[in-house]
Amino acid sequence: MAVRIPTRRTLATVLAATTASLLLSACGDQTAAGQGSGADGAGAGAGAAKSDAPLFARLPADIRAAGVIKVGTDATYAPMEFVENGKIVGVDPDVAAALGKHLGVRFEFTSGTFDSLISSLNSGRQDVVMSSMSDTMARQQGLDDKGQKTGNGVDFVDYFVAGSVVYVQKGNPQQIRSIADLCGKKTAVQRGTTFEEVAKTRSKECEASGKPALAIESFPTDAEAQTRVKAGGAVAGVNDYPVAAYLALKADGGNAFEVVGNQIQAGPFGIAVAKDNPELRDALKAALAASIADGSYQKALDKWGAGTGAVATANVNTGS
Repeated sequence: MAVRIPTRRTLATVLAATTASLLLSACGDQTAAGQGSGADGAGAGAGAAKSDAPLFARLPADIRAAGVIKVGTDATYAPMEFVENGKIVGVDPDVAAALGKHLGVRFEFTSGTFDSLISSLNSGRQDVVMSSMSDTMARQQGLDDKGQKTGNGVDFVDYFVAGSVVYVQKGNPQQIRSIADLCGKKTAVQRGTTFEEVAKTRSKECEASGKPALAIESFPTDAEAQTRVKAGGAVAGVNDYPVAAYLALKADGGNAFEVVGNQIQAGPFGIAVAKDNPELRDALKAALAASIADGSYQKALDKWGAGTGAVATANVNTGS
């Protein structure tokens, strides 16, 4: 699915009305437990066993009884998910709140490092992962970056479309025009992400053309990668487009970073659900479809200037 790229002017217009501020500190290793999806996430409270919500009966019995869907996320990823005033906010919590109204339950977000989220799902600590996670065939099949089987894999309810993009220091001192200019240069990324894979792929292309490989620096959190670029320790970073665009607008009042080049390999973000929980997967898909139909889904995206990444229909496992 093609994705329309929002202009910086469009994002600035929408985001100027918000009070969200970018966190450049490394908060992904912290745990923000008990964070619901906000006042808009009306639903049954803990211990509830019934609800008048139209899709409540579609949920698994244990979630109906608890009244809560436990969500694993890496809340260092403005505007998608980040911590503000001790609460996890952003695109994903607001989309979850829209789903919660149809399901009659509350989404409770807990933050951890990105590369541990699927493990927390498979261990049962979380019911779903909602963290700007790209739906890929490898994740569906439980494969690592070397193609080795590491788990049962997950299913994805796809709710957003975005690609990767390169960001640099404001003023672009190294005159980087696109990812093609990063051969032999230090490039910062977050470990375990699809944009780390984008950097690795470009590195191989550099070597194949007789140029030096990228000097990729992978960090546990995205905030650490951002800090590395901001300090000049890395020439550039690679990130998801909505996050990089938000960085360019918000970090240091818009004076820290800028985005260069076009989006790379645009694809779906999905809510990850364990393979052995198709009932929850299908309930989430139905709730997403209902939220698209009633406009609450689009409203949640537009609040953060992310509306151009909207999907038109609710689908499962469309990633490649």
